[in-house]
Amino acid sequence: MIRLNPEQLVFVTERHLATLTTLRADGTPHVVPVAYTWDAEDGVVRITARRTSVKARNARRRGPDGAPPRAAVCQVDGGRWMTLEGTITVVEDADEVAEAVRRYAKRFRQLQHDPDRIVLRLTPDRVMASAYMSS
Repeated sequence: MIRLNPEQLVFVTERHLATLTTLRADGTPHVVPVAYTWDAEDGVVRITARRTSVKARNARRRGPDGAPPRAAVCQVDGGRWMTLEGTITVVEDADEVAEAVRRYAKRFRQLQHDPDRIVLRLTPDRVMASAYMSS
């Protein structure tokens, strides 16, 4: 499990949007802006999405070799940046969705109820960041 250093932890709790990159069926990148939360205890990124979104469809698709789908979240603020890269899964469990919504409300704003809301759960195995955050 990835553990972020103190500078990285501060950065992922500040109020910034990021981009999520997933792969389409043809292998090309699908990049969209997202708001996400970091769960330091579980070492995961949570992104809420609609069940029918392209990013959710991409997160369900295994690679040509059968490997789990991969994705990256990249947050940028001026010259500061950090990318969390790893496997991504779609979670429809009501408790997981509620937890993601609770964390989102704490970092950004309260979300309205949406019965089609799911969670994209990214488990990073690689972190890249600005030099000052990389130590």
